[in-house]
Amino acid sequence: MLPNAVPVSWYLVLSAILFSLGVAGFLIRRNIITVFMCIELMLNAVNLSFVAFSYELKKIDGQLFTFFVMVVAAAEAAVGLAIILTIFRHRMSLEIDDVSSLKN
Repeated sequence: MLPNAVPVSWYLVLSAILFSLGVAGFLIRRNIITVFMCIELMLNAVNLSFVAFSYELKKIDGQLFTFFVMVVAAAEAAVGLAIILTIFRHRMSLEIDDVSSLKN
């Protein structure tokens, strides 16, 4: 470890804080776009911990997992945005409580 390097534990604490904020936003907020942003925040928190462990253990596995998570997040964002637009066109609302089912 370099003498002026930031300890890995700081990255893990930051990752835990970001993940907790994402979970809190996911559970508390009622707007679909905010919920999707909180899911992205949780995925990025996991990416940060993957990269921190990858750096600490001097292995590339964590960075490969991060790349895979980023690909899945991009696909989730594309499909999620399409679903959000469809819901908004039919319901004229993005509130989760207003969208009780996708039947009608």
